[in-house]
Amino acid sequence: MGEKLHWRKFALWEEATKSVLLFVAPDIILEGGRCNAAVNLWDIYPTLIDLCKLGKRPELEGFSLLPLLKNPNAKWNRPSLTTYRWNNHSIRSHRWRYIRYADGTEELYDHSKDELEWTNLADNPKHFDVKSELRQFLPKVNAPAPQGFE
Repeated sequence: MGEKLHWRKFALWEEATKSVLLFVAPDIILEGGRCNAAVNLWDIYPTLIDLCKLGKRPELEGFSLLPLLKNPNAKWNRPSLTTYRWNNHSIRSHRWRYIRYADGTEELYDHSKDELEWTNLADNPKHFDVKSELRQFLPKVNAPAPQGFE
């Protein structure tokens, strides 16, 4: 079986959501450079616009990764958002993964101590502030539920 006895990528946990993102930009990125920041795939288009110097597009939800491409250790305070099916979201910061499902249940994992996400800390009052901080990055608007969605 796969991660947590699931056999395919249809969850909001680390192994199911993690992807490698590569850029090649001569004279900007050092060959072999590596950055471990949590970013989104929706950041690709703003990054390409920035690399090509085509001007900002404020209607885009993503952010240019150019600061990280120039300096992999640059400060990056935006967590990565992943959505699976209707209104199920995961927020991944450098240290934490917060998951909120459509039914309101939550999961919280501390990657500094639990890389495989086996210990759900969401019900621990000690981590209320962490959950509150990460919740602010959840989408404010979700697509309507599909007809017949359970």
